[in-house]
Amino acid sequence: MSAPPARKPKPVAFQVARREDGAALQDFLAARLGVSRRAAKQQIDARIVRVDGQCVWMAHHRLRAGAVVTVAGFAASPTAVSNRPAKAKILWEDADYLVADKPAGVLVNEAPFSLETLLRTQTGQPDLRASHRLDRDTTGCVLFSKSAAAHEAAVAVFKRHGVAKTYRTVVSGRWDAESSTIDLPLDGRRALSLVRCLRANNQASHLAVRIETGRTHQIRRHLAMARHPVLGDGVYGPKVVEDLRLMRLTRPLLHAVELELDHPLKPGDRIKVFSPLPQEFHRWLGALRLE
Repeated sequence: MSAPPARKPKPVAFQVARREDGAALQDFLAARLGVSRRAAKQQIDARIVRVDGQCVWMAHHRLRAGAVVTVAGFAASPTAVSNRPAKAKILWEDADYLVADKPAGVLVNEAPFSLETLLRTQTGQPDLRASHRLDRDTTGCVLFSKSAAAHEAAVAVFKRHGVAKTYRTVVSGRWDAESSTIDLPLDGRRALSLVRCLRANNQASHLAVRIETGRTHQIRRHLAMARHPVLGDGVYGPKVVEDLRLMRLTRPLLHAVELELDHPLKPGDRIKVFSPLPQEFHRWLGALRLE
């Protein structure tokens, strides 16, 4: 019996919002399709992306608000679709909030296949909303609110720096001090990162980093400024890699291991949630002799 003919995928189209004016085509596609930047670039390189009907093959093409971006045959390119989970792991939950364990390669919100969208379907709570964000390739604890009132209360706690977030990361080179404080402004605003070295050798170091300010890419930028960039970071990471094994590392080794804050709606209660290190993180710790 011959196999049935493959179904021809339909094109997908997105209109550039006002807040996305000036965005690079690659970044726009990654966000809207819910895939990695590499996967978005594959679509552009395949000459199947059009902007207002014109084929565009420049990844850094700047988009204007109102433009329509079309991707023909997106579903036919299996390498372009990220490994979206079928179910999210919930680490902690009460009547007002839940903390989910974010996997790599998934946006927190504002995308068709985001963690927020997945959790809304999974929990049957359409009002569920992310109260903060992690970068697409960062894993670990993310707080979600179950109502508008819960969200507003949580955002207020974040704004007054009442949330302690601890990350694990692996950086290039030996971090000499047992503990350090990086107090360097980012984007004109104070940013404070408290660094504790867990294990180090001449090649790499395993760090715990605690932050109370949440500036964009704060940990990655601070560690790069300290000349110990996060391994796997394609933006702020090492420019030269001597260990060829690290060429296989396609995302930053950065995991939000702990989230701690006063309960926004229950004075006197404390939320403290821990996320175990992913298996991939453990494998790299072993490979770099940092276990």
